[in-house]
Amino acid sequence: MTAAATPRTAAELEAEVAALHEELAALADDRMRAVNEKHGDDHAVNLTKLRAVAKRLRTRPDLARALWETPAADSTPKLLALLISRPKQYGEEELDAMLREAPTPKVHEWLVSYMVKKSPHREALREAWFADADPVVASAGWALTSDRIAKTPAGEAPEGIDLDALLDQIEAEMKDAPERLQWAMNQCLAAIGIHDQARRERAIAIGERLEVLKDYPTPPKCTSPFAPLWIDEMVRRAEQR
Repeated sequence: MTAAATPRTAAELEAEVAALHEELAALADDRMRAVNEKHGDDHAVNLTKLRAVAKRLRTRPDLARALWETPAADSTPKLLALLISRPKQYGEEELDAMLREAPTPKVHEWLVSYMVKKSPHREALREAWFADADPVVASAGWALTSDRIAKTPAGEAPEGIDLDALLDQIEAEMKDAPERLQWAMNQCLAAIGIHDQARRERAIAIGERLEVLKDYPTPPKCTSPFAPLWIDEMVRRAEQR
């Protein structure tokens, strides 16, 4: 049986955070930062290299919190913090505060994917964020809703989620929604079309009528985020399995 790690003192954590800041700065590539800045992000470290650092550190809740809370030149330490966190140790209010202070889209995305989706508070947060006045916060609620839809067994409706009401709201609001909220609503539209056969035709029709992300540049062999194409492609793949 492995002995529990000895808790670090505040001074030891501070020194470890400082050393990691230096290590991350040494890994930074200004060309990568320039590319990421086009998407609203500011990290300059290759994410594969960042994951390698996280793998070496393993799960470190104390260090994760220290990395998150310590001011830094960019968001890379926060990304690292999310990789070495233990999601179930975070309370609902703490996760809510972290989302609201997430400085970039990538931090926001990883926080939802790696922390909130694994949290016992995910449903309470989904409901709270979904109707939030801040469109970036609301986008997290929509992302969690899409996840619920995708994980619901075929032929069943996700408990507590009215899919018809969602389609009504998407039809009425997605076209003029702020960018990140629009993206999340579009993801939800696609999730309904992919996973709910009874509503697939309506989901495709809404996507075709609104034309959101219709002209989004999509690299070869990648799936377009335009909902009608996205739905058709994922359904086709499922039928070929």
